[in-house]
Amino acid sequence: MQAPNSPALADAAANWTGAYVHIPFCARVCPYCDFAVVQGQDDQVGRYIEALVTEISVGGSWRPLDAVFVGGGTPSRIDPGLLVALIERLAEVHGLNPDAEVTMEANPEDWSSEKSDGFRRAGVTRVSFGAQSFDPVTLGTLGRRHGPADIMRAVERARTSGFSSISLDLILGTVGESLVSWEATLDDALELPIDHVSIYALTIERGTPFGRAVAAGGPSPNEDDQADKYELAVRRLGERGFVQYETSNFAKPGHACRYNLTAWAQGEYVAYGLGAHRHLDGTRSWNVRRFDAYLNRIESGESPIANSEALDAIAKEEERLIVGLRRLAGVEAGERGRRWLAGSAGQRLAEAGLVKLTEGRLVVTDPLKADTVAREIVGA
Repeated sequence: MQAPNSPALADAAANWTGAYVHIPFCARVCPYCDFAVVQGQDDQVGRYIEALVTEISVGGSWRPLDAVFVGGGTPSRIDPGLLVALIERLAEVHGLNPDAEVTMEANPEDWSSEKSDGFRRAGVTRVSFGAQSFDPVTLGTLGRRHGPADIMRAVERARTSGFSSISLDLILGTVGESLVSWEATLDDALELPIDHVSIYALTIERGTPFGRAVAAGGPSPNEDDQADKYELAVRRLGERGFVQYETSNFAKPGHACRYNLTAWAQGEYVAYGLGAHRHLDGTRSWNVRRFDAYLNRIESGESPIANSEALDAIAKEEERLIVGLRRLAGVEAGERGRRWLAGSAGQRLAEAGLVKLTEGRLVVTDPLKADTVAREIVGA
């Protein structure tokens, strides 16, 4: 079993195939969210699923899939039987490899025992719960509808249903969240039978309620506070057997997210649904983000693609370095990385112990500085 931060695993993912399926429905849109989501449209679920099945069908066959990721929105709001139709159509059109990972995102408050069993029977192998925090006050600030007990019940139900991997998403650095509160969230999470944790610092996106509040002079997250909480998380998770394999992601051996590894390695993936992004044959394209526009295009036989871009050799190399350096396995230095490392900026960071060359791989020793190092290389 390869370690989550294994260079061999990171590189192998470049040859995997993935599929992303977007389910946009939410009971309430969180104030920090800028994803392609809709609220109050649950009466359109059936119509939307039919559109997804159509998009999968008319897109034509590709290669057997190694990983499927059903994201949102809130995929757990739909009936498990509807997800059966989607997974079966993906298998019919593309094929699913025998050990394919099928992940779905879920909200703890939606996760009844019936849904847990139903989604497992539908073919989902991995579930990622949007826990965000175990502090009721912080959950309220984030606009979440669940409480700590809902998270605990959801994880236990998923384990009972037989999911092979269970993940939690946590958000650090919400305004008003203390270090004590964050430490308690980590402790509560680590008491649960989970296999993977994703940790994200709260970011303020323009156009969201949080973004408008900050623009109007309201408080924003403190970067130093977030850094302290991040370092605490790295230490606590490491003590409990979680291996950090990307800036925001930690897994027990055998539980790294295959779909994410594929994307980080510039692997190829198809994508379906509102606002979905895909990468095929060196071209990135994305669907329209307006709900009615997506449905109307599919139902009238038009392509839902809003735009696309073909990456030239320079852009591909820059992307490879920017994304690859976020992995703890690092990235093959290549000519550009070696040239940068031999220059004054590279030597300065190497002497400071921030970056190193190991068996031809460029590795950032402090994951929090990965984006900074990448910008240095790309800007050189």
